[in-house]
Amino acid sequence: MARRGGPRFGTPAPAPKPSRRPVKAAAVQSPPTAPGAKSGYRPEIQGLRAVAVLLVAVYHVWLGRVSGGVDVFLLLTGFLITGSLVRAVERDGGVGLLAFWSRLLRRLSPAAGVVLLGVLAATALFLPKDRWRDTIGEAVAAALYHENYRLAFNAVDYLAQDVAASPVQHFWSLSIQGQFYIVWPLLVAAAAWAAARRRLPVRKAVAAALVLVFAASLAYSVYITGADQRWAYFDTGARLWEFALGGLLVLALPHLNPPRVARIALGWGGLAALVLCGLLLQVSTVFPGYAALWPTLAAGAIVVAGGTGSRFGADRLLTLRPLLYVGGISYALYLWHWPVLVCYLAVTDRTAASPVGGAAVLAVSVALAAATKAVVEDGVPRLTRARTTPMWSAAVGAACLAPMLVASGGWSAALDAEQREREAFVADPANYPGALAARNGGSGLRDLPVYPAPAEAADDVPESYPDGCNQNVAGSEVLTCEYGDPSAERTVALVGGSHAAHWLPALAELGEDHGWRVVNIVKGACLFTDLAQTYKGEDYPACAEWNEGVLRELADLGPDVVFSTATTSSIDKEAGFGGEVVVDGYVDRWRELDALGIDVVGVRDTPRFGFDVAECVAEKGPEGCVGHASPSLERTSPLADLTESGDVPDNVSFVDVNDLLCEDGRCPSVIGNVLVYWDNAHFTATFARTLAPAIEDELKAAMGAGGR
Repeated sequence: MARRGGPRFGTPAPAPKPSRRPVKAAAVQSPPTAPGAKSGYRPEIQGLRAVAVLLVAVYHVWLGRVSGGVDVFLLLTGFLITGSLVRAVERDGGVGLLAFWSRLLRRLSPAAGVVLLGVLAATALFLPKDRWRDTIGEAVAAALYHENYRLAFNAVDYLAQDVAASPVQHFWSLSIQGQFYIVWPLLVAAAAWAAARRRLPVRKAVAAALVLVFAASLAYSVYITGADQRWAYFDTGARLWEFALGGLLVLALPHLNPPRVARIALGWGGLAALVLCGLLLQVSTVFPGYAALWPTLAAGAIVVAGGTGSRFGADRLLTLRPLLYVGGISYALYLWHWPVLVCYLAVTDRTAASPVGGAAVLAVSVALAAATKAVVEDGVPRLTRARTTPMWSAAVGAACLAPMLVASGGWSAALDAEQREREAFVADPANYPGALAARNGGSGLRDLPVYPAPAEAADDVPESYPDGCNQNVAGSEVLTCEYGDPSAERTVALVGGSHAAHWLPALAELGEDHGWRVVNIVKGACLFTDLAQTYKGEDYPACAEWNEGVLRELADLGPDVVFSTATTSSIDKEAGFGGEVVVDGYVDRWRELDALGIDVVGVRDTPRFGFDVAECVAEKGPEGCVGHASPSLERTSPLADLTESGDVPDNVSFVDVNDLLCEDGRCPSVIGNVLVYWDNAHFTATFARTLAPAIEDELKAAMGAGGR
């Protein structure tokens, strides 16, 4: 039996105690004069859910923007679940935690498990191999309701900024809701306990608790959105106030009775504001914070408007049969629309959907959602209705996720076995000479699979990244880690941004060979200069603070040599320059190091490409993924002009390896059977190690002149 008022966007509201009666989760008290409220069923909420999911899908498919529709679902989740929990306390004297959680798992897991299993199958069929491992990891995170924090950590990781969209990244909002489902019944239970101790009405105690949550979470949300919006967007703590607002709304609703004219105005005003939100605000870059009050208050206005009974009311539109149907499949439609879109873009090699293609994406998504609703969401409860105990409900929910988790584990194991097989070939340096092949003309090279495999390339980065030794774009603290020979008398300090960082594997190898200590001092997107810098078009004060700290660290450390980039290449006009330049401030920085008695080896920057190299090789092979030096590198090195001008301090020497990376302006993606770049500009650690001989002589000369 369909549950007309039951939430479908991850917001089912099972009764806290097992019951054989259908649960009308939307059965909240409408305003006293609202027509259609006699049974407690609120059809306009179902229509509002439909509008929200359509906004999410349409904005994703055709506009490439975020609509604010997800925030409506968070508000409605708080509205429906708070009402259900409070009524349970008033009726039964308690929340019934185990029954609540188990029934929720039983309602949410079947559709989620089917969609995630479908995503794994589609990934194998339609997505390149370099995306397989990340998709598997994200699918598991989605099934276990922590996808939001996986994305949050990637969002503040400089190296992850250009990663292709995952087909399950939309599960971030469902993960937040899953975490809410754990916390909220505990909060209501604690408020009910306090109310019983102080002989207060339960609703007043719950309202007081929700006011505190709302105020604290909103304040935190405003702060963290301003400080680190990329993290805040996925942070549950920055979103709790939206659930609390919904909870306060359901508690306040019985006391609200605006006149019909006001309700008509509220309904249309809220609906218009909701539709326009994503057009007038760049939601993905300003939410959550106070800006998210826009869609939540708009949805709240629609809820307060209720059923006006007027042919001019917004509820007349919201209760149309097609919208009610879409509202009924909204949970499944949300689950399906994003992976269908991602697969469509991968297959068509597009970055945005065409009008016809977008319509096809929506049509397929609706068809899949309708089938999922009929067969899975409604079918599983029918098949298992004979047993409704908490343990049985939890077992059903877990069983629905088990096939996907088993498939993920098996697939990961198979990828690991392939990687071990390749590593057996890599053990022989003659099989994978990398840059040495370019130095030797590539003669006698065996035809072997590319290493690292494109699917694993994103993990083949300098060890300083997994070690947590590279400062991210948000921080300014100077982080240092030692590699090579930690007990050595001679020290090389690697300093700069990510294009300095990708040299660490080569320096560490030289450090082990020659007994040098290598100190890593790196920050994402931050050049080693006192020049005011920007990141993604915005001021970057954390970089300036970090640079000041680096100078103090170097003065204390007293390395023999600082190794850093001497030019900076770019194909990004927003970075403030195009092509290749010696950035203002580099020479002044070198002079400051000269005053400290520190030599400098400056490496000419390396090419950047307008495509993801690993993904391209996975799809087209090495021959179809040759880049060109000219967009990012000058034909003649700017270092030549700098040397001729006489501005180079005596403590500085330069090294240029671009003749090993490009020939006649053509830059292959695979050299000596080794994948050169793991993204569009950064060396794989494996290839970087093969460049060690190319910088060895210059470093040895600088070490000999170090004087310490």
